[in-house]
Amino acid sequence: MQPQPPDDRLTRTAPCPILVLGLGNILLRDEGVGVRVVEAMEKLDLPAEVEIFDGATAGMDLLDVVADRRKVIVIDAMDGDAEPGTVLRMAPEDLAPDDRPSASLHEAGFLDMWVATKRMGVSPEEVVILGVKPRHTDWGLELSPEIDELVPKIVDLVLAELKK
Repeated sequence: MQPQPPDDRLTRTAPCPILVLGLGNILLRDEGVGVRVVEAMEKLDLPAEVEIFDGATAGMDLLDVVADRRKVIVIDAMDGDAEPGTVLRMAPEDLAPDDRPSASLHEAGFLDMWVATKRMGVSPEEVVILGVKPRHTDWGLELSPEIDELVPKIVDLVLAELKK
C-alpha cells in the first residue's frame, strides 16, 4: 500500500500577517464598495505579507479568514450622519460594545464575527475599518459615479495603512 498525500483540508498554513478585507453586496450598488476596492487592489503588486480577500456578505464565515492576523483592514459601506462619499477610519470598538448580546448566526455580520474572535482568543492584533457612506443602495451592479471615483482614493488609504 502506497502512502497517501496529506489532505489539504486538514493542514492549515499560517495566514499572511495582514489582511485587506472588502465587504458588501455588489447587487446593491454602493453597498458593494468594499468588494470593488479589493478588486482594484488585486491588480497591484503588494508585499507577500498582504492578502486581499473579497468577503462579500459572509459574516461569521469570515472567522477563519481574520483569525490570528497581525492587522486586518476592512472596507465596507456604512450608514451614518455623513455626506455620501465620506470615508471614516475607525476601530470595531468605535461601532459596538464588546458585551452586546449575540445575534443569530444567519444575521451575524462583521462585528459579531469580530466579537467571536475575541471570545475565542484568535482576534487580530489590530483592526482598521474604512467605512464609506454610500450614495445609492438600490438594485444594480454599478457603483454611483461619486463612489466609483472614490475607489482609487480608498485604495490609497489602504496602501497608507499598510505602511503603518
